[in-house]
Amino acid sequence: MAKTVTMATAEPFFIPAGKTGCLLIHGFTGTPKEMRMLADALALEGYTVLAPRLFGHATNPRDMSRARADDWIASVEDGLNLLKGCTDTQVVMGLSMGGVLALIAAARFDCRAAVTFSAPCSLPHDPRAWLLPLIGRLNLPIKKGKPDWRDLAAAQEHKDYPYYPSRAIIELDRLIKLMQGELENIRVPVMLVQSRADRGIPPESLETIYNLLPTAEKTSFWVEDSGHVIICEPERERIFSQVGAFLKQVLKDA
Repeated sequence: MAKTVTMATAEPFFIPAGKTGCLLIHGFTGTPKEMRMLADALALEGYTVLAPRLFGHATNPRDMSRARADDWIASVEDGLNLLKGCTDTQVVMGLSMGGVLALIAAARFDCRAAVTFSAPCSLPHDPRAWLLPLIGRLNLPIKKGKPDWRDLAAAQEHKDYPYYPSRAIIELDRLIKLMQGELENIRVPVMLVQSRADRGIPPESLETIYNLLPTAEKTSFWVEDSGHVIICEPERERIFSQVGAFLKQVLKDA
């Protein structure tokens, strides 16, 4: 039997369809698998979908200790370049840290629009944060908090690392700060989606990012009873419908 490096069922995937390509970016310690339900919904609407694996993810938590913010941005740029080889128009979408990366991509790269799901405006508030530089140098594992899943079947199928590598948290903080500085450069349409029950990010995240976006075309969509991995939760069909309407609006002249 062949040995694989990537976690089983967590591989990157590509679904060819129409001339508009959607780049789906997974979250911190997550895998492309968490983008699958969204990908299937988009493919049914005729969009080509690519869900890459971010550097250091879906293998072993030790690999994340080598990852830097620039590596994750490069993974996104690679994905966009691949999509440009087979589609005419590209949209970036991301969950959590993937949403942060989608906004950076919208500021730096050539794409038509961006959609974020549960994107943080900063790291979650934690009284231990002042210890992070020391913990990061030692690269100690950080235990994950109690999950906020509503769909328990989806939770069982979810693939991610069992803990946070502390060195990678420092890079996540750096990535978010890069995003904060890039928001003023975004001119393409943006849609922000968040759940009021999300315990994984600061609750003010959507409104903070929305207010900092200078783009003339921006919209937000709230749901009430979904956890952090919002696109796998019970309200996902409502979200997919809203995303579909957003795409039709911003791509009507494409």
